[in-house]
Amino acid sequence: MTLKMAKYRLRPILQNVDPNPPRSTDIAIPRSDPPVNFDAQGFIEVEPRRHRDHNEQQHTPSADPTRRKLKPTAPSNRTALVAGAIAGTTVDLSLFPLDTLKTRLQAREGFLSSGGFRGIYRGVGSALVGSAPGAAFFFLTYESTKSLLSSPTGPLGGQLGHDLGLLKTKPAVDPTDGKVVRGQSGALAHMIAASAGEVAACAVRVPTEVVKQRAQAGQFGGSSARAFFDILAQRRAPGGLATVFRELYRGWSITILREVPFTVIQFPLWESLKRYSRTRNMGLEPSALESAVYGSAAGAAAAGLTTPLDVLKTRVMLSAEREPAWKLVKEILRENGVRPFFSGMGPRVMWISIGGFIFLGSYQAVVNNVEGRGKI
Repeated sequence: MTLKMAKYRLRPILQNVDPNPPRSTDIAIPRSDPPVNFDAQGFIEVEPRRHRDHNEQQHTPSADPTRRKLKPTAPSNRTALVAGAIAGTTVDLSLFPLDTLKTRLQAREGFLSSGGFRGIYRGVGSALVGSAPGAAFFFLTYESTKSLLSSPTGPLGGQLGHDLGLLKTKPAVDPTDGKVVRGQSGALAHMIAASAGEVAACAVRVPTEVVKQRAQAGQFGGSSARAFFDILAQRRAPGGLATVFRELYRGWSITILREVPFTVIQFPLWESLKRYSRTRNMGLEPSALESAVYGSAAGAAAAGLTTPLDVLKTRVMLSAEREPAWKLVKEILRENGVRPFFSGMGPRVMWISIGGFIFLGSYQAVVNNVEGRGKI
């Protein structure tokens, strides 16, 4: 039989093959076969199989369904709210005892007089009331502000934002779909977004912090409820509800003064570590564990640097009378020098380091799970 007689004109046959063949003898071309083309005469030409290295196929970005191109995207508002609430509640429940010990070390009465190691869960009720909404408001504001500053259609999302340092990279057109991809937020954008987030969160956090710290320090028998109702009772004072409001928000300014520098250090550092991870992993979002480790390192650095502000905030909230922060600073320096400003630094760094691990790890886990971003 000649070669010409051995060739079969298979094009019309293959075109009419049932896509769901009933018999195993039907013609089928496995997906793993080499490419199949038809020559000018209608005959099948099978290209030689190209042998590839198995490891090369396995580690290309397209072979891994969890790989994503490096497109900076922000979580949706709903995701930020849910993830923030879960993260805030988780970290406050886990680390409340350490927070209590830190508060008692910083109290004017001293550690033992404030309760020592007794009742380390005093005030946990007020903490739970404020943790979920406070963290939710923070991340909602943080992610929204970050997106606003890097939006390609916004006034700061293009060349101007890049020149001002808000964007690390300028917006670009994605060649695959023609859509404009927002630029990556820079450190300055993270600082602004984190500051805005803290101001929003403190609207919820400060009143619960006042009640919590009074209970932690042993005031009102260590009861959050009694501490809260004592503040409410001041509505009978000459100032009425305005007095209650001022008492609930005692230490607002010093809390902002402490939290804003803290987040200005922590969040840009956390974001830069995550960006480094994406660069090394071909755009894959950091896992929850990676984000937790980065959050722990960033939190420890920020906690140590802002301990003096934390001491001052605690003294303001626990003082019997309303006193300006500058007067308390003079009083502390006159009586004990600078040493009290670093009281509780060890527990604070430990608490926030572990807290950063739990808080930002939990947040990343929820975001990755809800929005399908890489590994949980």
